[in-house]
Amino acid sequence: MAELDLAGVTIALTAERRSEEFATLLERRGAETVRTPVIHVLPLVDDADLRVQTEALIADPPELVVISTGIGFRGWLEAVESWDLTEQFLGALNRTRIVARGPKAMGAIRGAGLREEWSPSGESSEEVLTHLAGEGVDGVRVAVQLHGIITEWEPLTDLSASLTDIGAVVTAVSVYRWIRPPDQSQVRALVSAVRSGSIDALTFTSAPAVSSMLSTAKEMGELERFVAAMRDNVPTYCVGPVTAAPLELLGVPTIQPERSRLGALARLIIEDLPRRRALRA
Repeated sequence: MAELDLAGVTIALTAERRSEEFATLLERRGAETVRTPVIHVLPLVDDADLRVQTEALIADPPELVVISTGIGFRGWLEAVESWDLTEQFLGALNRTRIVARGPKAMGAIRGAGLREEWSPSGESSEEVLTHLAGEGVDGVRVAVQLHGIITEWEPLTDLSASLTDIGAVVTAVSVYRWIRPPDQSQVRALVSAVRSGSIDALTFTSAPAVSSMLSTAKEMGELERFVAAMRDNVPTYCVGPVTAAPLELLGVPTIQPERSRLGALARLIIEDLPRRRALRA
């Protein structure tokens, strides 16, 4: 593979976490990267409700815990460590069943020395719900670490509400939330760059990031043209199907790696984007 097979290419990175690592993988191949974090993760370490819920879980562990995200579970562990409750927390989780919402959550669980009972191959709330509904959860006490936010652009299953609907006794645990950057100037500039064709490829590593950009484009009055640019001119690379879902609902084709991993996404771009540019030329 040519050492500079992305020379002359400008790729927009919308991730906040691990953006430097992602950029380095692409820049080594000659790409120019534009780093525009379109969301910010706000930890809730100081949240009193989270501590109360955590202490209740330690005192009386539920029968089942659903871990929705790797970043969320690691954030929960950091909060627990700050409260000097790590040993008690992990001990409680060792006495209950754990289900992960996908590989990232599973990795965080195992990184803490725990073991999940089951996980889908992808990052799918729907698969988790189907699995648990199939085994039956009527009357079962379940703690669900929430995924974050659900917006008009992010059609994710609300596991806590859905499990309640099928009879589970659910405690929903918020460990973090996504917020849009208060200063929208960089995000607005990126929307305009995609519209004008000065960006050769756009990347997303989370559904909330997609939601943030779509919301900004809508506020600018540019949503239709922004979506059209992604449909017609700007290849849009997503780390996995959950991230891609809001775009595909709008008819935007996305390119995804077989494994929902940042390294796999970078490799896919390195292999796929030069071919697409050659075909267009």
